[in-house]
Amino acid sequence: MMQLPFPVAETPDEATLEKGRKLFAGPIDFLKGVVAMSGLPPADRLEVCFAGRSNVGKSSLINALTGRKALARASNTPGRTQEINYFTMGEERYLVDLPGYGYANAPLAKVEQWQRLLKQYLSGRQTLRRAFVLIDARHGIKPVDEEIMSLLDSAAVTFQCVLTKTDKVKAKDRDNVLKQVRGKLSAHPAAFPEILLTSSEKGDGIATLRAIIANLD
Repeated sequence: MMQLPFPVAETPDEATLEKGRKLFAGPIDFLKGVVAMSGLPPADRLEVCFAGRSNVGKSSLINALTGRKALARASNTPGRTQEINYFTMGEERYLVDLPGYGYANAPLAKVEQWQRLLKQYLSGRQTLRRAFVLIDARHGIKPVDEEIMSLLDSAAVTFQCVLTKTDKVKAKDRDNVLKQVRGKLSAHPAAFPEILLTSSEKGDGIATLRAIIANLD
């Protein structure tokens, strides 16, 4: 059978899953919110970041990953995450929650300021090992997502597509979305060649994402 481009990530083996479980069972703490590049913490450890359109479910996913209900502030108001939020994962990782891009319920000047900071961060953080670009499984990749993907291409930052809210999509519709996502990703050289399906509500894909993060080096 022909292998589809950008296959759905399979569940890792037990040892790999356990490494992810242990990392996320350890101490995870909010470090700081950053509003300018000068405020970034020292680049002294590997970091991963989460990017996505406003209201894609980014905060909910981070909370599900960490098993802490209010670590990242979830909101029904698009654009609530207005800073680059840094979390420490013990002594070995930073987990970074980026401002939502696209529509935000905020003044235009403020939105432009967030977007500028976002682009500076993605282009200039040498310890950033992987960006996870979150895509709502109900809608697929939008033009504003492709802008971020193109920025990651130019910055040579590997990014992995994570579909959120997959529990809210019927199997037939999900196949159509996956087809659209695969087509879009094929134009981006920095795209990691696996897609991850997640549901923060049901817990789908969470252990796999933990394992992926824990096994980056």
